[in-house]
Amino acid sequence: MAKRNISRRNFIGQASCAAIGSTAFLSSALNLGMINTLAARPHVITNTNDYKAMVCILLAGGADTFNVLIPTEQSEYDDYAATRGDLALDKDASDPQEIIDLDYDNAGRTFGIHAGMDKVRDMFDTGDLSFIANIGTLVEPIANATEYANGNKKRPLGLYSHSDQIMQWQTSVPTSRSAVGVGGRMADILHDMNTIPEISMNISLSGKNRFQTGNDFNEYSISRNTTETNIGYERYPASWSNSGMLNDMRNNAINNIAEQEYANIFAKTMGSLTKQTSDSIEVFKEAMGRVIPFEEDAFSDTNLSNDLKKIAETISVRQHLGANRQIFFVTLGGWDHHDNVLGNQAAMLPMVSNALHEFNEAMKTINMHNDVVTFTISDFARTLTSNGNGSDHAWGGNQMIMGGPVMGSQIFGDYPSLALENNDLNLHDRGRILPTTSVDEFYAELALWFGVSSNDLDYILPNLCNFYSSNCPADVPANYAPIGMFS
Repeated sequence: MAKRNISRRNFIGQASCAAIGSTAFLSSALNLGMINTLAARPHVITNTNDYKAMVCILLAGGADTFNVLIPTEQSEYDDYAATRGDLALDKDASDPQEIIDLDYDNAGRTFGIHAGMDKVRDMFDTGDLSFIANIGTLVEPIANATEYANGNKKRPLGLYSHSDQIMQWQTSVPTSRSAVGVGGRMADILHDMNTIPEISMNISLSGKNRFQTGNDFNEYSISRNTTETNIGYERYPASWSNSGMLNDMRNNAINNIAEQEYANIFAKTMGSLTKQTSDSIEVFKEAMGRVIPFEEDAFSDTNLSNDLKKIAETISVRQHLGANRQIFFVTLGGWDHHDNVLGNQAAMLPMVSNALHEFNEAMKTINMHNDVVTFTISDFARTLTSNGNGSDHAWGGNQMIMGGPVMGSQIFGDYPSLALENNDLNLHDRGRILPTTSVDEFYAELALWFGVSSNDLDYILPNLCNFYSSNCPADVPANYAPIGMFS
């Protein structure tokens, strides 16, 4: 066999993608940090004003997003209405109005959104928000329903399964059940861009999650109620005469346990994480004391609005946290609408729309609008046809991306035909749509904007070279062009 020269970087890229064929290797490589060790490199901040943040909002349960973004050109709307049946929104109704038009016309293709999302409509029209059409988890490009049916193309593990698809949206590993997420791998690569190591780059408003779990760095969890006085370990009631002593004893005991030297790797890891948590509490407590509050009516009193308010407050004290890069994660559940789709969406979509608008305005208030990108993800979209009063698990759907850096007023990707007949992307008589944009492509552009080197994309997104990458082997076809979400 002839000797073949190969660079370290090309080896990583090829090993990452070759591992797609061996789920055991891929899972082990990601979880044990082998590729991280090879790919890690220092990132030096020379401009202290170089701050960027991402906010990921998980709409858990599988949101029916073909009732969020709706075609309004007459023939396309007719397909939508015929297919959706009793789930269709009426574009001609005036009382109550069910679809509001977007200021968008691409070669005669026009769209509207659910009338409860008027604030999203306003942000779209003013260039602060865009949609990504027909996006979903993919192992590799699948051209049409015929190619899907013949079985020659790999499919995501556990397609249509909540647990698998919600995992894959967070990990961008569609062939195995990985514990390491996209945001976590970004933190592995970029953590040294921040100057206070006690505070993670990843901050969660929803506790432990896969998106922010890295090989070396995990999320730091706070709540929407976190302030300088209630952060950290739960305190004994102040009414107890010995509460101060008990709190000190408890804290000292925890610190003593954390600072022990352990031979067992699990005990050692637990001790390290506990010590890191104790250190970070003090840093975060001091920072929270410097928050400049927003106007009382700046945010609605809903869980999502209050979560985004806390993120806005955290961004406002970024310098006190030593942060040049931050990734935030929020989960809003309750989207598994097998029943009462229309009623549930009428209640929930306005809440999402208002919260996004409030956060967008808050970023303008603190002059961070051009440094923060917010986006939604979900397990999957839902069947176009009704099950009688709801919709069931499907695949490709529509998501939102918002913020000053984003090319606004756009519908990225290819919005599909919603007809059931003669539709190359329809996989089933229930109307399950084959995605035309992959999660990998979406995250790749976010990562590059965020500061990840193109040389490190194959670590952040091990499956990316099945679509495009300058680091992939020459025999991997560049099937897809970049989405173009950033100018």
